[in-house]
Amino acid sequence: MDETTSSSPSPRSVDGGRGVSWWSDAWTLFTKQPGMWVVFGLILMVLFGIMGVVPLLGSLAASLLAPVFAGSWMMAARKVDAGGELQIDDLFAGFRQKLVPLLTLGALLLAAMVAIGVVVGMMGFGAAMGVMMGGSARSAGGMAAAMGAGMLGMLVALALAALVAMAMWFAPTLVVFRGVAPVDALKASFDASLKNIVAFLLYGVLYLVAAVVASIPFGLGWVVLVPLM
Repeated sequence: MDETTSSSPSPRSVDGGRGVSWWSDAWTLFTKQPGMWVVFGLILMVLFGIMGVVPLLGSLAASLLAPVFAGSWMMAARKVDAGGELQIDDLFAGFRQKLVPLLTLGALLLAAMVAIGVVVGMMGFGAAMGVMMGGSARSAGGMAAAMGAGMLGMLVALALAALVAMAMWFAPTLVVFRGVAPVDALKASFDASLKNIVAFLLYGVLYLVAAVVASIPFGLGWVVLVPLM
């Protein structure tokens, strides 16, 4: 994002190689206080894991609180970058600052995820009706149609989720550091992600590689990968 303070920030394009330097910069910040970053990662993994096992309400809470913790994490990262020492309460800084706009981002995220679920659900319902009207689901044609519809639904869900992620990527940071209104932050984040699609694709490829490596030793590598992300 452009470094000039503005209520309506203008995104700028960066070299595609920044997709690599984002990881190296993150590693530099991580190595300054690795122990506390790992603790932060473990706390978040436990909190969201607990929310994940609570039917419905847990998922709602996770979507609402994700931007709040993201904003907290950005403030903690800036503190470390400035030479400060991390404290446990830094992980909850978003609850003390900018809570309302960050929760608004969470509500918008939740609405988007519900909308994606509805779209995919309607596609699945339509496919099921088509199979029922076209013949038994046990027939080769019915099974192929059902599988095709399922794959299409997954692709649509992934595409829509990617668009939501683009809108949300920079939004918490813009809220906590620039005071940008939630909707404007989402728009600016989406524009910035779109303008830097090459850097993000490279970042994503490196993430996939890192995720595989982190998962090999019983998933223990995620205690490092989560803070880096």
